[in-house]
Amino acid sequence: MNSLAIIILAAGKSSRMRGKDKLTQRVRGEPQLRRIVCAACETCPNVFITLPDVAHPRASLLLGLNVQIVPVPEAHLGMGRSIATAVSEIKDPSIQGAMIVPADMPELTDMDLQTVAQAFDKNPKAIIQATTPTGSFGHPVVFPRRTFEQLKSLSGDQGARSVIKANAHLRQPVPLPYSHAKTDLDTPEEWQEWLSSLN
Repeated sequence: MNSLAIIILAAGKSSRMRGKDKLTQRVRGEPQLRRIVCAACETCPNVFITLPDVAHPRASLLLGLNVQIVPVPEAHLGMGRSIATAVSEIKDPSIQGAMIVPADMPELTDMDLQTVAQAFDKNPKAIIQATTPTGSFGHPVVFPRRTFEQLKSLSGDQGARSVIKANAHLRQPVPLPYSHAKTDLDTPEEWQEWLSSLN
């Protein structure tokens, strides 16, 4: 998957966690952020991760991993700004796609990321978007290089929805198991309930 970059979005504030950081929540013994980044590293060698700054406490969870930290000092402007900043850091012209992965999705696995990456490998001009088995769109999403300039102009809290909408004819759904493509957890109660379900 050398023609692919993976962007892990981890610059948010976890504001709904009331002082806790959802990305440090342990999933099967491993902090969620490190777990999802390791899954990305298993999928391709070009992994970028957005953080509020390089000295952020989350950076300590990335020790020993071959990733490029992308500081996003304007992360408060929304997910779109994080995506724009990270895509602007993709300098290698051989990279033909960027997979966007929110860091707070605890059900995504390395196999899920590889499934989406392989679909892009077969159709590198498409927007590959993961779905649930019933067809509900979620994450990850791979954007082909032809959309990079549009991604670089994003801002706000709608992420890359506008780019998907503008290129709807390019979208190819790829189903993932269960609710892997949709489950994200934003509050302590959601995390407690989900973690309890693992037992």
